[in-house]
Order: sequence, then C-alpha cells, then structure tokens
Amino acid sequence: MLPLLTRLTFNCQTSYAVETVDKASIQSLAAGFDDLPIDPYIERGYRARRFSRFKISNGKLEQLPHRCFYQSKTYNTLLGNVSREYAELDDTLVQSAALQRAVLKFFEFCRLCAPYETIGVHQIRISASNQQQGSPAPEGIHQDGVDMVGVLCVDRTNITGGETHLYPANSSGPVFNKILNPGEMLVFNDHQFSHFTTAIKPATDGSGTRDVFVFTCPDMPVKEDSA
Repeated sequence: MLPLLTRLTFNCQTSYAVETVDKASIQSLAAGFDDLPIDPYIERGYRARRFSRFKISNGKLEQLPHRCFYQSKTYNTLLGNVSREYAELDDTLVQSAALQRAVLKFFEFCRLCAPYETIGVHQIRISASNQQQGSPAPEGIHQDGVDMVGVLCVDRTNITGGETHLYPANSSGPVFNKILNPGEMLVFNDHQFSHFTTAIKPATDGSGTRDVFVFTCPDMPVKEDSA
C-alpha cells in the first residue's frame, strides 16, 4: 500500500490521500440522509441519492442550475448513456457551513490537480437488510470520467463490509483497501486510479446503512461520448 499523504505532499500523478473532517461537522451532516429519495435507476431500492452541482467562487459554493447526471458507457457499463434525474440537495444542507467546509477541503486537492472550478456533490445512502445486501458500486471496478474524486464517509450504522479499493492502471490488485470511517475522506486522481467499494450487510439482525458524499471535479464527466 502506498503511504497516505496530505494535501501538502500530494502528487497528482501517483498519490491518494485520506483527510479527516471534524466530528461536529460530520454529526451535523448525518441527519440530512434520512429523507433521501430512492434512486429509481437501481433495482431493489437499496440506494437513495441526491445530486447538485457547484462552482467555487471566492472561496464559497455557488449552486449551478439543475442538470441530469450523465456518464457514458465508457465509464459506467451499468447505467452509461442514461440521463439520470436526481433531486437537488436540500437547501438547508447546501447552506450549511459543514458541507461548505467539506467541499472546500476537497477543492484544495482539485486546485493542485485540475483546471476546473466546478464540483459535483452526490449524497448517497446504501441500505442493507437480512434479505438483501447493498452494493455501493454495482457497476464494478470503475472510473468516473472526471479529474478528481473524493469519498467522504458520514455514517456507518449496523453494517459490515463497505471496504473501498483503489487500483492503479494495469494492476490486478488494489494498492489501497480500507473501510472509510465517519469523518474520513479519500481523495484521488480519477485518471490514475479505478475504484470500487465492496457490498455491505447488517452486522446484526435488522437493517444497516452506509452514508457518504461523493465529490467530483469537474461536476460532470469530462468525456460524454457514447462509446
């Protein structure tokens, strides 16, 4: 496994980093996951999701007009070439200092490695029960088609699994594999690494959830071809 780095020693070509977000911010973000709409593009209803786009202007988030989310089959063999309609993030969440701090922390890496000033924010809950496990990455090992990706874990409730892996080009095995705990944010260059997260299941009888934000720079995939 490569050494974990911070923004000050981050190499855009070969590095990844795990940053931390303070406990108070994470706790204030957690409640916003309870009313996420079910993702209609995933069968069996185990994923809930919102999506918004932002421009970073003078150190602040400026929400961009609504757009459907789109990836080509080059990057998503499961849902590529589908314009996906997701509800925007809740206004209270958008205006919260906690979310703004988390996005700006991610943007510090983007300033090092990408020419863009737009960020996509995906708010995602994966649920699991005794009858059905939840898959954070149903498309398998993949890239997102952007420059930079950040995965911020907000909460893990009564689950096992959900281990995140990074794979460099031409590698059959991961160079990073870790369960991200609440407050940990993995940041990496999407051109250099493919990623995957293993399925979750309840740790005890009942149900469980994994709540994350996925940040991308730019806000949408760079290449929107129809391959």
